[in-house]
Amino acid sequence: MEMIEAQVLDAQHLKLSKRLDIPTGSKIFITITPPKDLAAEHEAWALLSAQGLAKAYGEDEPEYSPSSIKKPNPEFQP
Repeated sequence: MEMIEAQVLDAQHLKLSKRLDIPTGSKIFITITPPKDLAAEHEAWALLSAQGLAKAYGEDEPEYSPSSIKKPNPEFQP
């Protein structure tokens, strides 16, 4: 699935932000999300993300020093 932004030119025409790489005559499905709904959805996802982080890390989360590593990852490049 791919999301492409488009501008509404009139009731039957859209101007895509980039070309579609699909054969002529292909059928596609379009989901319309009004701009005001996008802002509300973004805000809801941001709130959910913040809540998830708050659950994952407590107020008194300890600092983990390099000495707490038991088995170093040889592929890690700081």
